[in-house]
Amino acid sequence: MDNLFNTILVNLSSDLTVMQSIVTMLVAIALGVMIAFTYYKTQDEEYYQRSLAITLCILPVILSVIILFIGSNIARAFSLAGTLSIIRFRSNPGDAKDIGYIFFDIAAGLSCGVGLYAYGALFTALLCGVIFIIEKTKMFRVKDIKKTLKIVIPEDLNYQSVFDETLKKYTKKYSLKKIKTTDLGSLFELVYDVTMSADEDEQQFLNDLRCKNGNLTITLSLAPQN
Repeated sequence: MDNLFNTILVNLSSDLTVMQSIVTMLVAIALGVMIAFTYYKTQDEEYYQRSLAITLCILPVILSVIILFIGSNIARAFSLAGTLSIIRFRSNPGDAKDIGYIFFDIAAGLSCGVGLYAYGALFTALLCGVIFIIEKTKMFRVKDIKKTLKIVIPEDLNYQSVFDETLKKYTKKYSLKKIKTTDLGSLFELVYDVTMSADEDEQQFLNDLRCKNGNLTITLSLAPQN
């Protein structure tokens, strides 16, 4: 390990100045903060992760310094790869949007590391603007949402058609998937697969159902993904 770091120190680029390093890191920080701010303003609250926002701030700096450190020295690149290979990263898998932000950060950090500050700033500003436009215009928003509806009814209620009128009014498609008894057989639980519009009034939908099931338990949840 000592030989590894001695080799790295000896092979440091002689043309890399302190001022160049400072400028690179400052620009990388600015781009990282811009990307993190875009993530903060456009991510849904239930999926927002503060830890990811902080990571988006610092990742471009780390990458730019690594690029400065490696330079064009192949031996140094292999030495660094060997050092990083002993580190094991642990994290929870994120959604596709989070992964996209990570790659966004990587591109910004690489542009700073190779000295293309103007191109990196232009790329970051342009892509952040595109993300804001997509979010504000609600482009690519899901129109139909598949959900699971569970309705508890008394045993003497005829469930065959009592909810059909309400289901036709608030859903685009529905089907009764399962019926089971509960509470020692005194109640029935109906399980429906329903497809609803994203802008449908779910509260009013549940209120209308509640008026027909004797104010017993009703559950509406996202359908499990296959």
